[in-house]
Amino acid sequence: MAALAWLLIPLFAVVGAAIWGSWVQRNKTIGDVAELAGYARFRDAMERAHPAAPDSAPFRPVHEAAPAES
Repeated sequence: MAALAWLLIPLFAVVGAAIWGSWVQRNKTIGDVAELAGYARFRDAMERAHPAAPDSAPFRPVHEAAPAES
């Protein structure tokens, strides 16, 4: 009976490997197509011109004057 138990271990391993292999080889093109379309929409949105700010000059930080020494 113990020999039968030891033979079941590789059998379960083979069944598990077959299930995992079929999961890995599944057809994933539907998700990829939707994801690539979303990425294309994202790229298009990033390439569009942004509305001009009231001051079209680039942002420059305001430097505070150094405190006067007394």
